Amino acid sequence: MTTASDSGRADGLDSGGEDPPPARPRDSGRSRGSVREVFLVATRLGLTSFGGPIAHLGYFRSEYVTRRRWFDERTYADLVALCQFLPGPASSQLGIAIGTLRAGVAGGIAAWVGFTLPSAIALVAFGLLTVRLDVAGAGWLHGLMLVAAAVVALAVVQMARRLTPDRRRIAVAAVAAAISIAVATPFTQVVLILAGGALGVPLLRGVLAREAARASETAAPPTLLPVPIGRRAGVAALTAFVVLLVGLPLLRQLAPSQPLAMADTFYRAGALVFGGGHLILPLLHGPVVGSGWVSEATFLGGYGAAQAVPGPLSTFAAYLGAVMIPAPNGIAGAALALGAIFLPSFLLVFGALPFWHQLRASPRAGAMLAGTNAVVVGILAAALWAPIWTSSVHSAIDLAVVAVAFGLLAGLRLPPWIVVVLGAVAGQALQGAGLS
Repeated sequence: MTTASDSGRADGLDSGGEDPPPARPRDSGRSRGSVREVFLVATRLGLTSFGGPIAHLGYFRSEYVTRRRWFDERTYADLVALCQFLPGPASSQLGIAIGTLRAGVAGGIAAWVGFTLPSAIALVAFGLLTVRLDVAGAGWLHGLMLVAAAVVALAVVQMARRLTPDRRRIAVAAVAAAISIAVATPFTQVVLILAGGALGVPLLRGVLAREAARASETAAPPTLLPVPIGRRAGVAALTAFVVLLVGLPLLRQLAPSQPLAMADTFYRAGALVFGGGHLILPLLHGPVVGSGWVSEATFLGGYGAAQAVPGPLSTFAAYLGAVMIPAPNGIAGAALALGAIFLPSFLLVFGALPFWHQLRASPRAGAMLAGTNAVVVGILAAALWAPIWTSSVHSAIDLAVVAVAFGLLAGLRLPPWIVVVLGAVAGQALQGAGLS
């Protein structure tokens, strides 16, 4: 499978070309590991992996390929491509896939728990504190909203550079952004994502196929790792994924309740995230803020705070669950939201791994991924404008804070948690001086 980053050298103006023959996999002699081993390594990553979804891939490569040699470079790259192709938070799915290949299904669960719980616990604590103190209108909260604007702006720039490297994909992203702004509904985002995958095949398949052919001339044959999940189990997992995606909205209509509505909202968001965890923001904003579950400031303030913790960005759901359910049940709300948003990742990874070796050799799958990722850039760019920019940047001083935060992240490359702290301090100081 060709990843979007692999295709970054092409202009993408010629859609012709033939598919290259897939390289013949070679067997792996690597031994299996233990669930405990997987959990300890994943917990270490969950405590130290700052910087967001793209940075996580670098941390994983350093730990699993360079340091521990659980996988070779080619196998790791193909696993990354698989998780980018699947909807869902790519870094979390990559951890689940690595844990599963190393120590079975229990290893996949252990990898997720270790990587996810540190940031989830921190964000739940922040959410419960936010509810208890009633921080509506606080200056530091506005500062977090401004940092969120800078973080998403940087994500748009980085993703555009990596995922829209040619004129065709730039055009797809621009059209997706325009439609997302004009028709701002979750249904619109789903239609755009599906359309991007469909357009990727005729627009990009030829270019990606020729790049894969050139790369295969020097690349070693891919390693064939044993997958501890059978095809029947894989089909069952994929079936469950679809049944829940279709069935939860129906159950929500038949038996209205907040827990069921939350399960549907967060499951659907986790099932439709493409291209990185930042897309979780536009997918959750409409259902969560539009339903009156949380305010705009609470939503964006929590998203800003999520940049200060290590681990997956999708643990933002735990914060939302904690502030959506009245005390003393905030922890139960956090657990419901967290479980619902990550359940699709487990079902998709367990469903796709038995067919991984076929997917990794499919130019059609790579072209669909490239088209989908171009749409994701457009959707995220639209979210940068509304709700983020329109809700947080109200003055020239606000714009200056966003610009400084962006410069610290992109220019000086300061760790995001430092910028988050500085943004909160700046917001409180500006409010104290009567400037915000």
